[in-house]
Amino acid sequence: MKIAFLGSRGIPACYSGFETFYENLSVRLVQRGHNITVYNRKQYVDYPSKYYKGVRLVTLPTIQSKHLDTLFHTFISIIHAAFQRYDIAYFCIVGNSPLTILARLLGMKTLLNVNGEDWKRGKWKAFAKTYLKFCERIATLFSQVIISDSKVISKRYLEKYKTKTIFIPYGANITHNSDVSYLRLFELEKEKYILFVGRLVPENNAHHLIQAFKQLKTNYKLVVVGDAPYAESYKQELKRIANNNVIFTGYLFGEGYQSLSSNCYLFVLPSAVDGTRPALLDQMGFGNCVLVNNTPANLEVIGDAGIYFDGHNGTLSLNCKLEYLLSNPETVIDYRKRARERVEKHYSWETVTQKYEELFASLLNGKEPEI
Repeated sequence: MKIAFLGSRGIPACYSGFETFYENLSVRLVQRGHNITVYNRKQYVDYPSKYYKGVRLVTLPTIQSKHLDTLFHTFISIIHAAFQRYDIAYFCIVGNSPLTILARLLGMKTLLNVNGEDWKRGKWKAFAKTYLKFCERIATLFSQVIISDSKVISKRYLEKYKTKTIFIPYGANITHNSDVSYLRLFELEKEKYILFVGRLVPENNAHHLIQAFKQLKTNYKLVVVGDAPYAESYKQELKRIANNNVIFTGYLFGEGYQSLSSNCYLFVLPSAVDGTRPALLDQMGFGNCVLVNNTPANLEVIGDAGIYFDGHNGTLSLNCKLEYLLSNPETVIDYRKRARERVEKHYSWETVTQKYEELFASLLNGKEPEI
């Protein structure tokens, strides 16, 4: 099959969960004999070759604007795709839904991964939130198949829009990196720090975690991995409220990310936006004890293999759970084992790739996809 992946910033992954998802899925599909192209944004991905692990890369410019970046790049990607004879166009991000009709008119089978409730993100103002809610409705009209990575999101589309979606979760790698050289870069000790990974935007609630951490009586450190464009004031506020035991690393990928993930004491996901968070699955794959905000999607992912705090009580509840886990290392060890076992059973990348391969094939064969 000849498949185009559009709408993300591109691969190799250097920004967020969708890029990591595209990288893992596209590489595995190439290994299974398919012809895969990923469209990259020039300003985000600077890769010297036209191929990455067998995946063809098409790098195009974009407009560096919070509101126009994704739409403009996806639009010119579709124009390029018009001359490539792709069988399938796979889109991510619900905000791209109005453009899927263009791909359909050009003869491509279209799929859209709507992700979570993007309109809830704090970075969007009133107009953008209204547009994204509108895009949810448009997705149900224009996309041949809607993919949801969470059963919570599937339920939302069924109840609100009377539209069935296909649930295929993100995957995770079972891995471990015992190299501690990156720890020394940040003056860290093995299993003597708490880890946060995510974009530094308000809805991910890094501020709650920093405030809760500061109230602990501990010599452990808090490591904040991530960054975000268009969020300078929030990032400055995080650094203002942090103390000397809070370490900001900026973006980390590859060996650095693996090393810090493999050697932490526990991982915290305070985000309040529903939808599966790839970083959470990653951390469970590293065999970490995970502490999450009790959103329905987070609870769906962890099952009985993680611990949660009450997101409505924010800092207070988070502080109590951190204090408990720091005082009970045997509990942390137990949940590490559970997390890895859950990923192996439910979130293997090979299983995810198999589901996508079967879905793509059914579309090309004119069969109704299994919902």
